[in-house]
Amino acid sequence: MSESVPAIEVTQLVKSYAGVTAVNGISFTLKRGEILGFLGPNGAGKSTTMRILTGYLPATSGQVSICGVPVASQPDAVKRFIGYMPENNPLPEDMRVSEYLYFRGRLKEIPRSKLGSRIDEVLELCDLKRVRHKIIGKLSKGFRQRVGIAEAILAEPPVIIMDEPTIGLDPHQILIVRDLIASLRGRMTVIISSHILPEIEMTCDRVLIINQGRIVAQGTPAELRREVLGRSSYQVELAGDPSKLDAVLTELSANLEITDTGEPDLGGFRVYTLSTDHDDDLGEVLMKNLTRDGFRLRSLSRAHPTLEDVFLAATRRSWDVKAEDLKKP
Repeated sequence: MSESVPAIEVTQLVKSYAGVTAVNGISFTLKRGEILGFLGPNGAGKSTTMRILTGYLPATSGQVSICGVPVASQPDAVKRFIGYMPENNPLPEDMRVSEYLYFRGRLKEIPRSKLGSRIDEVLELCDLKRVRHKIIGKLSKGFRQRVGIAEAILAEPPVIIMDEPTIGLDPHQILIVRDLIASLRGRMTVIISSHILPEIEMTCDRVLIINQGRIVAQGTPAELRREVLGRSSYQVELAGDPSKLDAVLTELSANLEITDTGEPDLGGFRVYTLSTDHDDDLGEVLMKNLTRDGFRLRSLSRAHPTLEDVFLAATRRSWDVKAEDLKKP
């Protein structure tokens, strides 16, 4: 695949079922070697989009290309570029791990001369060597998920699509799968759908949030924090005359909003939340100005919004817009 050709290109994709629009005009592009986190509430259209990308489901309208090949007109050719791990991976219960990978490798047209060594590679990569002769139906959920990932990457496709790869796993298993996905960066383009947002934040280069069939936010986690949340917050524990606080902080920044959380404790300290649209870290300046004006400072910390905060704000914002549209005559 040429470096100049996007690994995935989606343009105005629409999918409707019996008059209900599940995917409503979404567009995005994914570069080679990039890892994308695909987020959204249940019913947002994530799985439908993934099935269209893999050629398992036809779109109502719009265009999807994988490595420059249009999915609608060449679905069989596109499947050669994709490793797909669906949410409920239908693994055969009665086959051994190595047997299953050999079977899938032959279906993917991997030459027999190369298949044995390639199976050894993915077993090593997915930490499955110790269970290679075990029957799949007797494996734990974590091992079964890793078998699914091993099958998806077996033919070394340029694009990997995983729907909820860490669902039902314990924290240790999630860590293994996360490291495995991160190891694919730069070699394969990966789309991951997941509800485990810390994993997405640690693993993905870029995040796309979908709600009610539409893209409501996209970018790197840092870009999304600025775009969706906008303001930075600081939490301060102070003792001193509250009536002087407004003057001190207004001098520092006219955009600084102050909220106190209640009565002072026995030492006279109150907890205040300060929010501003400044990107620059104000911690040092806050400390200097507050102590200069006679306040006693016990703690000062900057809040770092998580991807979960961004996700909730972006989806809530899209629901609010939808509600406003419904109110219009």
